[in-house]
Amino acid sequence: MHLIWLRTDLRLHDNTALAAACQRGPVAAVYLITPEQWLAHDDAPCKVDFWLRNLQHLSQALGKLNIPLLIRHAATWDQVPAALGKLCRELSVESVHVNEEYGIHESRRDAAVAKALEADGVSFHSYLDQLFFQPGSVLTKTGTYFQVFSQFRKVCYTRLHSALPRLVATPKAQAPVPLKSDPVPEQVDGFAPPSETLRALWPAGEEEARRRLDAFADQQISYYKDERDFPAKPGTSQLSAYLAAGVVSPRQCLHAALQTNQGEFESGDIGAITWINELLWREFYKHILVGYPRVSRHRAFRPETEAVAWRDAPKDLAAWQQARTGLPIIDAAMRQLLETGWMHNRLRMVVAMFLTKNLLIDWREGERFFMRHLIDGDLAANNGGWQWSSSTGTDSAPYFRIFSPLSQSEKFDSEGVFIKHWLPELAALNKKEVHNPEAVGGLFGVADYPRAIVDLKKSRERALAAFRSLPSRQEVAEHE
Repeated sequence: MHLIWLRTDLRLHDNTALAAACQRGPVAAVYLITPEQWLAHDDAPCKVDFWLRNLQHLSQALGKLNIPLLIRHAATWDQVPAALGKLCRELSVESVHVNEEYGIHESRRDAAVAKALEADGVSFHSYLDQLFFQPGSVLTKTGTYFQVFSQFRKVCYTRLHSALPRLVATPKAQAPVPLKSDPVPEQVDGFAPPSETLRALWPAGEEEARRRLDAFADQQISYYKDERDFPAKPGTSQLSAYLAAGVVSPRQCLHAALQTNQGEFESGDIGAITWINELLWREFYKHILVGYPRVSRHRAFRPETEAVAWRDAPKDLAAWQQARTGLPIIDAAMRQLLETGWMHNRLRMVVAMFLTKNLLIDWREGERFFMRHLIDGDLAANNGGWQWSSSTGTDSAPYFRIFSPLSQSEKFDSEGVFIKHWLPELAALNKKEVHNPEAVGGLFGVADYPRAIVDLKKSRERALAAFRSLPSRQEVAEHE
């Protein structure tokens, strides 16, 4: 018997480890429920629910191939080697197959499992699957990991031109094995199930992921560059949750985009090129996770920014978290997150800059809050985005580039459609007033909408002063 240990790769098609395991003989699949680890990693209840719903679909799909899906429990990843070792002995497993995951804890877990299994005579095999390129294989001329996206992308383009990652064949049905699938739990203690409204926004299963990908590639991708910044428009693919759980693979996404653009990366349909770029940003941040492990440890990518004098301002933080900042675009975006488990990408940058620059609150507070609510929560992408916005990260916005929530609002939601959808209490305001109700004067007090909690101009000056006073990177390096 051979075992595929499923993690963030909840799909049948284009699954490298599953295909490899099936070539060796009879296969069973296992998924581990690890609630204390999920809590430690701030995984959102809606995300855990999404994983479980996708597992149910995958269990049925595997069942048609006579591959049983077993469910095992281990509170934390420290207990995984023992749990898998026990299962391998019970089933007389010869080999265990996994798709690689990235991050310090993930790497340590897999190394511990490999060591324990090999001591029992079980071989452990891991495969490149959720990335196009092995971390460590896309390096600068001096052999270091790239810190600037545009340079990283250039090398990726060259590699993709010479060898496009191929889709992996779907396994065929195997002869039935004397092993029954375990029921997938409907919920896990510590993770309250989300509302039916939220669930309905994110149907589970590979078919849904494929439907979204095909619809986006056929109807929307050409407009992606022009429409992706407007939160009231359906300009994005809505695939991030499916990518994060591995219900669809980046290779499937890349192939779909190339198909609409006659196989081109750098010319042709500007929408397709822009979207492929986003797939490479995802890749870039995962390589950063491996190349610079400190970002897995809640450390700033730029060491000198550890000295920023962040404010301890619990009331301001709570107002931001609860969508009561008095700045409509910020509050509308935060309501979208709280109610749907997702936030439009342009607004992720806007609310992150507001928290870290206008409120001068540590980016780690925002990063954690996002992870606890995002259905597409992914350490590399979330950390990369937050550090970019707070000017502490790789390739980040220079500290003096601070988005104004008002001008972002006027530019990307000029009619106030997005704001009024999420803040119906502002529905009576016209398209000029809705971005900044406070400026309306007599109309103030609209349906109990709060005053802005911060003066944008003064808070911008405060942020600039905080960053200007930092030591240089060289000074920090000399003291380390």
